[in-house]
Amino acid sequence: MDFELTEEQRMFRDSVRGLAQRHLAAGALERAHAPGFPFDVAKLFAAQGLTGITIAEADGGQGGSLMDAVLAIEQVALVCPRSADVVQSGNFGPFRTFAEYASPWQKQRYFAKLLAGEAIIALGMTEAEAGSAVTDLTTRARPDGEGFRVSGGKVFTSNSPDADLFLVYLRFAEGLEGIGSVLLERGADGFELGQPSRYMNGETWCALYFDEVYVPPENVLLGPGGFKRQIAGFNAERIGNTARSLALGQFAFERAREHAMTRQQFGRPLCEFQGIQWKFADMQIKLDAGRLLLYRAAVNADRGLPLVQETSIAKAFCNQAGFELCNEAMQIMGGTGYSQESLVEYCFRKSRGWQIAGGSSEMMKNRIAEGVFERRFSQRPPKAHD
Repeated sequence: MDFELTEEQRMFRDSVRGLAQRHLAAGALERAHAPGFPFDVAKLFAAQGLTGITIAEADGGQGGSLMDAVLAIEQVALVCPRSADVVQSGNFGPFRTFAEYASPWQKQRYFAKLLAGEAIIALGMTEAEAGSAVTDLTTRARPDGEGFRVSGGKVFTSNSPDADLFLVYLRFAEGLEGIGSVLLERGADGFELGQPSRYMNGETWCALYFDEVYVPPENVLLGPGGFKRQIAGFNAERIGNTARSLALGQFAFERAREHAMTRQQFGRPLCEFQGIQWKFADMQIKLDAGRLLLYRAAVNADRGLPLVQETSIAKAFCNQAGFELCNEAMQIMGGTGYSQESLVEYCFRKSRGWQIAGGSSEMMKNRIAEGVFERRFSQRPPKAHD
């Protein structure tokens, strides 16, 4: 058991941090409050090999590990919190699912622009009546010749205002085995985006509406029976989510630390008051504990070991810890931390969402309990008996 990064990992970590400091530090505040996806950052990362880190070299990626992607998220987030989302979008989520399951034709058509940071892919999963209970989705694909006609809708699709390609979960038939996914291009006949709605963190999303959208057979990503393979990819998605949560917590911690060392009250630096010292002690404990859980999940995922339990534990802990770190940092910094001239309030707003996105904290705890008792606990009501 080794708790130290390898020499290669340390070099990679330091190179990413240097890149972020050179190119992203100066505009970090403006970037956090700017609308839209930062394509300039995406192109920079693509040129520097930070897109497709875990994707096979044969597909145009870097052939690296999940741990490499986690290190990249951390180092970027510690300089420019908003830009950590770009590492996420170019390595996790629908990007990774596409890379894993796309056909050669699909990769040839779409992957080059995604890897180059010129386009992004968004995930259409959640519906108005199918959130945590995602298998209740009603968006449907009905056969039409060799292809399908898709009808239904999605909500809370991140990056939807800027995405060119959408990976959409839908139902080909009834039951769990009837769920799969298709690739829909922006602008397809019958595919419309609703009016933008704004999250608490300032980012926007649009509802997706599908009215008999034709999908040719070559745009089916995973047909009926593909749901379990798709959802398994969420373990990796959650590792990226977890890394951002903790990294933004550390960003806020570092800003609060600088403030406590320089800000004076009653003729003394804030750091000399025991009440403040204990806050930082608690924050450091959460950072260290969270990083151990995060790294364990990432390393074991790279080794191919079972990771659902470890990932759920890491996400549940780090989502809460990251938010609490931002909250305490804001309290320590007072009006300075609460002001939009400080990125601490942005990290506070941003980190709150990760307790919902990618599997809520409550769903993670349900999954952890299943691991504890080695049995599945259905959240659905018992079926009525005659």
